[in-house]
Amino acid sequence: MSTATTHGGPQLPQERRLVTEIPGPRSRELFARKQSAVPPGIGTTLPVFVTHAGGGVIVDADGNSLIDFGSGIAVTNVGNAAPRVVERVQKQVADFTHTCFMVAPYESYVTVCEKLNALTPGDHEKRTFLVNSGAEAVENAVKVARHATGRQAVVVFDHGYHGRTLLTMTLTAKSMPYKHGFGPFAPEVYRVPLAYPFRWPTGPDNCAEEAAAQAIDMISKQIGAENVAAVLIEPIAGEGGFIEPARGFLPKIVEFCRANGIVFIADEVQTGFARTGHMFACEDEGIVPDIITTAKGIAGGLPLAAVTGRADLLDHVHSGGLGGTYGGNPLACEAALGVLETIEQDKLVERARHIGETMLPRLRAIQEHNPIVGDVRGRGAMIAVELVVPGTKEPYPAAEIARRCHEQGLLVLTAGTYGNVLRFLPPLVIPDHLLEEGLTILEKALNVDQNV
Repeated sequence: MSTATTHGGPQLPQERRLVTEIPGPRSRELFARKQSAVPPGIGTTLPVFVTHAGGGVIVDADGNSLIDFGSGIAVTNVGNAAPRVVERVQKQVADFTHTCFMVAPYESYVTVCEKLNALTPGDHEKRTFLVNSGAEAVENAVKVARHATGRQAVVVFDHGYHGRTLLTMTLTAKSMPYKHGFGPFAPEVYRVPLAYPFRWPTGPDNCAEEAAAQAIDMISKQIGAENVAAVLIEPIAGEGGFIEPARGFLPKIVEFCRANGIVFIADEVQTGFARTGHMFACEDEGIVPDIITTAKGIAGGLPLAAVTGRADLLDHVHSGGLGGTYGGNPLACEAALGVLETIEQDKLVERARHIGETMLPRLRAIQEHNPIVGDVRGRGAMIAVELVVPGTKEPYPAAEIARRCHEQGLLVLTAGTYGNVLRFLPPLVIPDHLLEEGLTILEKALNVDQNV
């Protein structure tokens, strides 16, 4: 099918369609240009060049239509080229594209902040400001916590990922590829254990209690609680492998923070905006962060991120201490308002739960007869399988399984500290038949390796 005059969005045919090998000749030609123009440090998961996307598919330069289980890493939660997003952005781009909110402000920025203050967990008075990326949001959250508390130490967790800037790669746990060769790193960052049920030495039943005790003991003895400005954690570890901390772990960490005047920061960059079957993942255990950072799914693909927190913390910072030239760009703000309208009106929180209820039983059925699937986990439309050498917990690389899926027209992502996790982040608007077809492709890709 020619896509020369076809627009993206939900009107695209919602079908897997392979007309060439993956990648096809046009994509290979473009990839050769990419290699000549772009440094190799910018990696590529699937070397097909996209021309259109929408619903649950992406269409490449060769006319192939692939099932999307990635959403641009949890960005296009409402689907690519979602109509309400497109309509708002088209109107705004014709009105004005930039003034810098710190120079000459505009209403859409304020409206986004008001909505985030209302939607994020907790009924306390809040403030929000807007920046460009998840890493920038995390850096600013740490700035606010340090300024408000007068303390310097920041505590993060094993398997955590928070970005690629100097501070955020310091906060990130995994060396390769995020930190290797890029030091020296930022000071006053300390790492403690995460409650990782599948790999906890004494088993998942003991995980929450023991991991919290270890973390609190390390903070108290090695840093001193009175020196800690913030504890920063992803409610579900993203790049680390979609690790759900054992239930009860997060409430214990929050309780410790409250008792010691430590700012609790929830990094919801990947987990936010209906992805997990709640608007924000913290809600699953009733966690109310002092500060919450959001990005990715906030604006349907336009660069936007936010820091939302207690008014007393954010009001502590002096005028000019926060901000940036592009933060809260008017196009991105309008896109965010379109995203929030779509989530509410199309009931995408409930849709995310339905996706989880579809995927998890099928993946657990695969696990029962396929010994390389060591663990199936996740919530809503944020699901993963951890691969192991059969009969052990030794990591089994996920890259080859992902490659087989890609060849059959299913885009999946890998993750995990050990590179052995397949993660699934389908758009929340993906139709059920594509979800089921994608799982069938995945099952076949996994079955090849039953006897490794």
